[in-house]
Amino acid sequence: MSTEEKSATPRSLAEALRVRDDASLAALLRSRPDLITPVPTDLTQLATRAATRASVVRALERLDRFALQTAEALAVAADPAPYDELLRLMAGDPGPATDPAVAAALPRSLAVLREQALVWGADDRLRLVRTARELLAPSPQHPSPTGLGPTVREATAGMSPGRIQELLAAVGLPSTHDSVSAVSALGTLFTDRPRMTELLAALPEESREVLARLVWGPPYGQVTHDPAPHLRALLDRGLLLPTAPGTVVLPREVALHLREGRAHRAPEPVPPPVEAAAAHRPRVVDATAAGQALAALATVEELLKEWDEGGPAVLRAGGLSVRDLKRTAVALDVTEPVAAFWVELAYAAGLIAADGQADERYAATPAYDEWRELPTAERWAGLAEAWLTATRTPGVVGGRDAKDRTLSALGPNLDRSAAPEVRQRVLALLAGLPEGASPTEESVLARLRWERPLRGPQRETREPREEDLRSRLARWTLSEAELLGVTGRGALAAPGRALIGAPEPVRPAPEAAESEGPGDKLPVHHRALPSPLPATPAEQAAATAAAARLIAPLFPEPLDHVLLQADLTAVAPGPLERPLADLLGVLADVESKGGATVYRFTPGSVRRALDAGRTAADLHAVLARHSRTPVPQPLTYLIDDVARRHGLLRVGAASAYVRCDDDATLDEILADKRAAGLGLRRLAPTVLAAQADPAALLEGLRAIGFAPAAESAAGDVLIARADAHRTPPRTPPVPVPEGPPVPDDTLLTAAIRAVRAGDLASTAPRKPGPGEGGAPAAGELPRTGAAETLATMQAAVMTGEALWIGYVNAEGAASQRVVAPIRVEGGFVTAYDHTADEVRTYPLHRITGVAELADDAL
Repeated sequence: MSTEEKSATPRSLAEALRVRDDASLAALLRSRPDLITPVPTDLTQLATRAATRASVVRALERLDRFALQTAEALAVAADPAPYDELLRLMAGDPGPATDPAVAAALPRSLAVLREQALVWGADDRLRLVRTARELLAPSPQHPSPTGLGPTVREATAGMSPGRIQELLAAVGLPSTHDSVSAVSALGTLFTDRPRMTELLAALPEESREVLARLVWGPPYGQVTHDPAPHLRALLDRGLLLPTAPGTVVLPREVALHLREGRAHRAPEPVPPPVEAAAAHRPRVVDATAAGQALAALATVEELLKEWDEGGPAVLRAGGLSVRDLKRTAVALDVTEPVAAFWVELAYAAGLIAADGQADERYAATPAYDEWRELPTAERWAGLAEAWLTATRTPGVVGGRDAKDRTLSALGPNLDRSAAPEVRQRVLALLAGLPEGASPTEESVLARLRWERPLRGPQRETREPREEDLRSRLARWTLSEAELLGVTGRGALAAPGRALIGAPEPVRPAPEAAESEGPGDKLPVHHRALPSPLPATPAEQAAATAAAARLIAPLFPEPLDHVLLQADLTAVAPGPLERPLADLLGVLADVESKGGATVYRFTPGSVRRALDAGRTAADLHAVLARHSRTPVPQPLTYLIDDVARRHGLLRVGAASAYVRCDDDATLDEILADKRAAGLGLRRLAPTVLAAQADPAALLEGLRAIGFAPAAESAAGDVLIARADAHRTPPRTPPVPVPEGPPVPDDTLLTAAIRAVRAGDLASTAPRKPGPGEGGAPAAGELPRTGAAETLATMQAAVMTGEALWIGYVNAEGAASQRVVAPIRVEGGFVTAYDHTADEVRTYPLHRITGVAELADDAL
């Protein structure tokens, strides 16, 4: 390498960053946003931050499998390593066994590592960041996923010089004068393929079988104090080296020879495709999704209706009790995990919250009343957006936290920062399939595992383990998207595509589109979805509005009529207008739900409507107006009969009393054995007194078969319309982000400009001051007296030269700046600040010192 080439080769990560252009630095900060919080003062600080353990671990966790395999290969390669050595480790030794797919994908993988500042240096001197090498290199405590062990030099570090010379003699090498050269000679032999082939061919078959068992890892094995002859042959030749009493290891050079140079047994350069299980007509998918969306809205409304007067109590530790979750599941006619999903969805959308009272309970928020008045499509889109962006994960309800406490719905510790990213990625994979195609679950999980294989500093590759969180989040996403109507029959619907900002779908061939068999296996090839997905709140709001526009035509228009049947039922053939739906919700009981809702009229439901202030005439008029069929005579008789008896008995508060103009009715009550528990006694021919309170007396008489009405102290009938209980205004739970947010273009531009200017200030060459032996060292603030600082500033104003100054702001933070003074007066200097790229004014007493820049500094 020539002197010019050596000077052009970066000697550190900071120097490698210094030669990058702004687009490359922006890509680095976008892929690793933790590096920009706070903004580094210069590129040296940026490089230092990029090499910290926490930042490197976070960057490694976001690599795909092949990029991670490339980093793992560099961790076992020489430091620095030429590109050809990396290629051999990834694709195998040159020859027929070389994997062309790996060779083709390696430049892209290396570019990703370079972009994220995990690898730096030219192709002939590739260096993995030291922290990443420490995390990924093999060690007895943390075996490498490559299955490789230590090098010969590392494995013989504690071996006696005499023993090393014995190894040289056993393999036919001349002895040396020192251990360093002996180890080097042994390592050279193990990397010489022809000589190694001869050495291994001379071994017994049992010895080669031992090497075959260790070659792909783990490279460690156990031996006794008196090894068998076939093991002794390996130990004498250094093909197995002792690391501890009774433990031997296969040296890395030997393993690579046996692997034909490969670091990994199965490199994965290409992501696994997402396979289609079946294809459906897009219209069928959209219609199915719209039906699910309507059912989702009905379920959320039913949940809030259950909690309208005040829901379950809040546990002391927060959340719903197991009993209350079971009750909610029974009320919604769903399983408990599904009930937890609907409860958490309503909470994420800001529709329910704790009321904050002394006896704290869950209830609807004021936002629920506003949400109910929105158009159907906007109500669904609001729920879908809340689900897509929420970090609260209902799937973990019922599990255990780190302290072995049960995780409850609406309770703490349900946030999983990776949830929004996984949901969006799963939907993006579905969007990459042809329109109407539903994927196989396992292919989706395999793709996600390829995209994010690493969890923590090391990856377990051989021990069986519990399914990782991202896989569980993906499974929950597929089921929750179907419940919510984002997908239909497993395929992403058009509103779901719009929700994630996906491009227009690829239309399948007509013959494929006609397939409706759920088991049809179709050779659909997945295409990568262009990025980025909606990243900012504004982009997500636009995507949500687009989803609402697409799903609105799929919803049927609300109906203003029902079909009354002679069996005291009413059939709603579709969604009803809200006033009619609210009336039927009081006047009748829901018997079945689905595409059509069946309501049943009972004496209790009619009495409920009368208690709410309706009259028999009102009910007859409303039913006649909204029924497409004649009002059945049994229903007319039922309403009239309940209305005739309604209020005949009056219950008021004394302790409680019963008043009735018909004393025979009171005699009937007193004679009924079921009324014994009410403690009734006659005060007057038309009045009974009771020991029970008015509410218990009302329920007791109704259980016997009467229809009493409550009355006020003035004797007026009290309307039993339930008062809706609302919490004070509440904001929806804020998602817990997974690390710092990705910076936008404006922030990136400003940050890069500040880092560049700070780097200029810290690295610009300076002239030595008067009487100094040299310029101030880089990173040190200049130190000059007040008189010298003032004189230098005034001279720079006359000559127009730039100066290097040290400055301490009002908060005490010191910085270096390159400025061109414009005016000095009144104890202040006005100058063009090259660091901030603007004109600023600085108090002279806050300038620590000043130095002139070299002539070619700017």
